[in-house]
Amino acid sequence: MRRKIDKIEGFNYERNYVYNFHYHLIWSTKHRHQVFTTSARVADMKFILTRIARLNDVEIEKMEIMPDHIHMLISFKPKYTPTNIVKAFKGGSARLFFERYPEIKHQKFWDGHLWSHSYFMSTLGNMSKDVVERYIENQFTGKDK
Repeated sequence: MRRKIDKIEGFNYERNYVYNFHYHLIWSTKHRHQVFTTSARVADMKFILTRIARLNDVEIEKMEIMPDHIHMLISFKPKYTPTNIVKAFKGGSARLFFERYPEIKHQKFWDGHLWSHSYFMSTLGNMSKDVVERYIENQFTGKDK
């Protein structure tokens, strides 16, 4: 008989693990060209990124499409690597966006790359680094270290 565990709100429970982390992901267009300047282009990119997220088992918590860059707050299972998630978003979105807007590829991105090679990603959680450090340090409370 399985023991029932109380689930903590905001945590993701899988068969063999529990996780609660979030990533802030930012990347920009090549040469910071302003591409997402119309509501149609913004809507199309949101649709594309949402589709890629669904296909790659990524939860988009927040997303904003700026004229020359993307902000996302995402969460995904620990079995996936951040690098592979970024590759899926950047590679897939460029291909699908250029299929929809081939004229943009020819006007501004003659080398075929919509996105800059670089990106920014940081992890977030419900607990700060200080809280975790204190928790670990206090594991042997009352005992010599």
